[in-house]
Amino acid sequence: MTPTWLNVLDETARVCAAHGRTDLIQWVQQKRAQLVDPTLRVLVVGEPKQGKSQLVNALINAPVCPVGDGLTTAIPTVVRHAETPTAIVIEGPGRGPTPVPVDDMAARISTAVSRRTDAAEYAEIGVPRGLLAAGLVLIDTPGADGDNLPAAGNSVAAPARADVVIMVTDATRELSVTEVNLLLHVVRSHPKVVVALTKTDISPHWRLVAERNRQHLASAGIAAPLVPVSATLRLAAARTNDKAINAESGFPDLVARLKQYLAGKNDVLAPTAVGVLTATVIEQLAAPLRAELSAKDSEEPMARLYEAQRTLDELRRCSTRWQNTLNDEMTDLMSDIEYDLRERTRQIMRKVDDAFDAADPLRTWEDYQAWLETSLTEVAESNFAWLLSRCDWISGRVADHFVRYEADIVPEWRVNMPDLTRHIGTIDQPNIERFTPMQKVFTGLRGSYGGLLMFGLATTMAGMPLINPISLGAGALFGGKTIRDEGKSLLRRRQALAKNATQRHIDDFFLRLNKECKDTARWVQRILRDHYTSVTEQLHDAIVHSLRNAKQAADADAAERNKRQMEIQQQMRRLATLYEQAQALTVRPEGPAVLEPVG
Repeated sequence: MTPTWLNVLDETARVCAAHGRTDLIQWVQQKRAQLVDPTLRVLVVGEPKQGKSQLVNALINAPVCPVGDGLTTAIPTVVRHAETPTAIVIEGPGRGPTPVPVDDMAARISTAVSRRTDAAEYAEIGVPRGLLAAGLVLIDTPGADGDNLPAAGNSVAAPARADVVIMVTDATRELSVTEVNLLLHVVRSHPKVVVALTKTDISPHWRLVAERNRQHLASAGIAAPLVPVSATLRLAAARTNDKAINAESGFPDLVARLKQYLAGKNDVLAPTAVGVLTATVIEQLAAPLRAELSAKDSEEPMARLYEAQRTLDELRRCSTRWQNTLNDEMTDLMSDIEYDLRERTRQIMRKVDDAFDAADPLRTWEDYQAWLETSLTEVAESNFAWLLSRCDWISGRVADHFVRYEADIVPEWRVNMPDLTRHIGTIDQPNIERFTPMQKVFTGLRGSYGGLLMFGLATTMAGMPLINPISLGAGALFGGKTIRDEGKSLLRRRQALAKNATQRHIDDFFLRLNKECKDTARWVQRILRDHYTSVTEQLHDAIVHSLRNAKQAADADAAERNKRQMEIQQQMRRLATLYEQAQALTVRPEGPAVLEPVG
């Protein structure tokens, strides 16, 4: 009578064929051949230098795998039963096996990495051992790299061909993140996984490490037993036939588990493996069907109508946003431009005040006129250039609101720099009063009269005449002082006139250039407003047109879509039935472990 799990596996292959998945058919067929085979294939995996090869040697009490400093397994090594020791290496498809002396096989395995090519390569060793004769096949693998399983060039050592996986980690440390990820990958496709905690003989705290590792496994949701073992104690017990040391090594528990798995392969392990395999296959087959159903549902006329309405609403919000952005930025621009122009002209006026606090306009007016014209020209050019730059930036800000529509919508508004010198003009020299020689004479006479009279009267009291050398000297002194004071007063008046004339000229310049800048900003604002209004209208028309076409297309293929949905639902029901059959393949509880004597 055909087992139920075999019928489920064959039905899985037929379902894969109905879906056109030849890759899954090959996988299912390989799994079928593996489960029908009475041997139990045990894959030993783990990170490098964790004791995988030594564990295999200790299980069968034979040095078949390379161990020691500087030695490591470079290719998958299959260890099976043989009446006499044999060793072969298979290199690539189409190439026959190459016999190798058994004594040289360890060196060949450990150094094979330097000779490997893209072709598949693995080694196969046969030894006469009772454990192997019962149907056990051990597969030693190279160290795992990162979160991936060990690379196996040939499908002989591939995890998909394994019945049981032994994950090896040493007792000197707790499980690493890489090892936990490796276990999570393995348990998804293998019903039986055992964690072997090796090197307990060199770690005095191995019991604490074992307990912490069990906690890590429970936290990760990995239902895998952890078996502490010591290959060194196992080999020592085999040499002395010491059952106590053998029991202390922990290998009897591991061997008992492997024998239990072997005995229950057809009744326990195979149904569970088929359940896991079928569930994985069904998930891969159902995923595209669910995606197709979801895609079809999203193309319903009402759903597409809602999507079009959402797009129209978003376009309205976009229209409001870009108009607000344009108005706000232009308002800020006009204020900033006026402030910048005012600040630049004030700096010029401060320089004028500082200069005319010491200079005489009569002597420096021509040079001052050239300097003022140059300074105002620089102010006009800098201010207007900043205006154009800000307009470019504002245009980009507004265009950012339309990025989601993937359109080249930045308008060409750039203008050439206008003739700004017409706003500057030429400052006229104010009517500056000069201090003529005749004015100096009359000013000196007026000042000397007071000094002559005052000192002359004072000296008459001493019996001297009114006009005497003292009164004449005092008159000359007072006259000179009066001339100097009048000259300073006239200089201050000339400086004040020059400052006032400059202030009026700069104010006229500010008014003319400020109007020019504001007119330019308003002109740019109108161009941007008209352009983006046109863009918004074009996008609106395109969305409405797309909505009409989508509605027509949805109505045209509604019948075909409904037909396809019915087919998908029928396929999903078939997958659901198969999934229920796979879930019915329950795993029987494991019985008590039976210890194996040494030897």
